[in-house]
Amino acid sequence: MWAGDSHAQSDRPEKQSGQPEKSAEQVGSADERIVVDEEWKARVEKEKRETRQQRQSSSSPGEGDPPLPPPTLTGLASSFSMQALAALGLLPDPLTGKVEVRLNRARHLIDTINLLYEKTSGNITPEEKQALEQMLHELRLAYVQIQAAQQRSS
Repeated sequence: MWAGDSHAQSDRPEKQSGQPEKSAEQVGSADERIVVDEEWKARVEKEKRETRQQRQSSSSPGEGDPPLPPPTLTGLASSFSMQALAALGLLPDPLTGKVEVRLNRARHLIDTINLLYEKTSGNITPEEKQALEQMLHELRLAYVQIQAAQQRSS
């Protein structure tokens, strides 16, 4: 068997590259292996630092959270509106998943939206005014219907 013979068989397993796998003795002395290990450790540490820096520079206070739209009056009112719909039993409660009618809470939330509407009157755009009026109208109508249904069933 010749050293340069490409068809030579070896009892050593071959790597995917076609080169025979080297044992620890063939890699070098223990000191050389330590150097290789230290280089690898240093490279891994460097990659970790770079990854950490990238995360810190690209993360916001709510790390991992999607970006949120800027706060708006209609956004705030919509949040109250969704809570009111849950209190009216038209949506499941987001925390419990249960559908419960809580008229006192619904009334409080509708009154809160009305307070926003009254206190911002004259300082809001026509679109914001229309959105608040529409929310209030729909919530008040639902409140009256659910209240009437409860009174009939009692």
